[in-house]
Amino acid sequence: MTAELVRGQNHPLPDTRLEVRVSAGHPMVACATCSDEQGAVRDEWLAHPGAPALPGVEVPPGVTEAPRFSVDLDAVPAAVHQVSLLLALPEGTGGPAHFGATAAPFLAVISRDGVEVASFTITGLDAETALVAFELYRRQGAWKVRAVGQGYAGGLAQLLTDQRVDRARERAAEIQGAVTPRPPRAEPAHLRTGSAADGAYGRTSGSRPNHTPAPDATVADGLTGPGGPQPGPADGQQDATADAPTVPGGPIDYAHPRRRSAPPPPPPATPAAEPGRPSRPVAGDATGWSMEERLYNQIWGMFEDLARTVAAYRSAVEFAESRMDQELDQALSDPRSRIGGAGDAARAAARAKCEQLTVQARQALDRDLAQLAAESDVVEPALPPAFARWDNPVWHAYRVPMENPMALRLGDLQLPETPELRIPFLIRLPLERGLWVDSGRAGSEAAIMLDEAQLRKLAVDCAVTHAARLLAVHPPGDFTVHVIDPAGTGATSFAPLVQSGVLAAPPATGAQGVTETLARLTQRVDLVTMAVRGGAADALPPDLDTSEQLLIVNDFPHGFDDRAVTQLRYLADEGPSVGVHLMMVADREDASAYGPVLDPLWRSLLRITPVPDDHLADPWVRHSWTYQPPAVPPGSAILRQVLDQVTAARRSWGR
Repeated sequence: MTAELVRGQNHPLPDTRLEVRVSAGHPMVACATCSDEQGAVRDEWLAHPGAPALPGVEVPPGVTEAPRFSVDLDAVPAAVHQVSLLLALPEGTGGPAHFGATAAPFLAVISRDGVEVASFTITGLDAETALVAFELYRRQGAWKVRAVGQGYAGGLAQLLTDQRVDRARERAAEIQGAVTPRPPRAEPAHLRTGSAADGAYGRTSGSRPNHTPAPDATVADGLTGPGGPQPGPADGQQDATADAPTVPGGPIDYAHPRRRSAPPPPPPATPAAEPGRPSRPVAGDATGWSMEERLYNQIWGMFEDLARTVAAYRSAVEFAESRMDQELDQALSDPRSRIGGAGDAARAAARAKCEQLTVQARQALDRDLAQLAAESDVVEPALPPAFARWDNPVWHAYRVPMENPMALRLGDLQLPETPELRIPFLIRLPLERGLWVDSGRAGSEAAIMLDEAQLRKLAVDCAVTHAARLLAVHPPGDFTVHVIDPAGTGATSFAPLVQSGVLAAPPATGAQGVTETLARLTQRVDLVTMAVRGGAADALPPDLDTSEQLLIVNDFPHGFDDRAVTQLRYLADEGPSVGVHLMMVADREDASAYGPVLDPLWRSLLRITPVPDDHLADPWVRHSWTYQPPAVPPGSAILRQVLDQVTAARRSWGR
């Protein structure tokens, strides 16, 4: 069984001959360093595309979208105690400017017999342009792999400096120079095409938040979130003002006219607090260029505060109990004190200290929770529709937006210590991963209380609310939804989408409907991918729908043959990069006949549940967060009202 690792986790290696495969969907430079017991890297212990081989380690000789490391740990020098596998973005190739603008890299360790030993999805990256992916290290005569995922905004030079490589900047420049192609000759103006970002969709991303954002992906059902603040260019835009060539008329300014070179404005000033009291919370009390961005950063600041507050409380309680055990052991180590008044007094004193420390920890926790609850009471009513719950009054004043939102609310997150305090669970848009609404029981206590039919209906209802929100927060015609319901089991739940007319076509039923829908979307992915990669976005067919596409698949794998399953996996892997997204409503056990063939599919999707479930974990302190799915208030017609407004706006705009 594959070990799905998270940051900092290690796993024993059953074999010393390995291959590490990387998948990211964009060009990367692969390097490797060997270090001794003191962590020093010798001059000859650096493998890169210009010198791709070391004893026991080999890296790809050039830039590739799917680099592979070949490792024979028996062949590395005896002085080597650690092998670090590095990834970096090539400079000057027109690719992504930083890892935060790309899909999360996925790595898999493969043994010599082709078995996947361990895997690691490196999420939580933002302005970093180089990273340490894996470490292979000796421990007590055996080799282990550790998932690292440490990124460096300073690029390969900063990474190699941290790896203690001599002349790190010169070596980094040497590596980048070896993989950077010569600039092409300028084309005539009438033959030039737009960039991929300005091609089929013409959409641009906003600047990344300055606060550590929320978890937006799962690794072994655990959440990870992008890294810390890195002000700078907007997503996908490189700082092109550096190293500008000179011409007789002066230097050429390559800066994008809308590029923000200054940091975002500071947060609004908060009212002065009364002496001895905490300051009153204010909605949007975070940095950002817009109120939406400030609220987004504030919400994930609350998430981090709650995570660390509860972690401190749990640590304090654990320390108190450990100290009590030690004192009891010490008091009772003398047989003469095990009985009589001395032993009873020692036990009572140890328990009293434990209770005192626990009470103090709880008081600190309650104080912090009260402050967070007060902040939540202020922030929740101020949220825009993309971030708001369905019972928020903002939906009653809803108007179809003219701009794409920066994030979307998938539900709420809470911890056992604070069941009444819920933090909005936000993910960035456009979606980088598909969604999987798990209709199986999967060990959830809430799911076990329901019968199979009820759970499946709740799963479809959950998918409909997510789809409705995606439609509602995008401009008219900028988001299109397709539905595959082979057996028609979700007809009742899909009724709001069907009756409002927001679907591209009626739900596809039967094997033929599955085949036609998948073929149409697969062809779209092929066309747009070729156009964007070839720089010929203007050559797309005029009747091609260039809006974002969402495919909802219910009751998988019913109605799917082997070809349809292959097409579905293709859409899950390649679709998000060209605006085709997948939402699965399925029980994994129903597809167990396919065995490990579908493991990459499930792993590529963000798993959510139609009932509360504690399957999510944050990357900082590894809390098990309880996910609360979004729910429309019973008897409310707000969902249908919003969908009707979306339909009316599309008609008025001719979309």
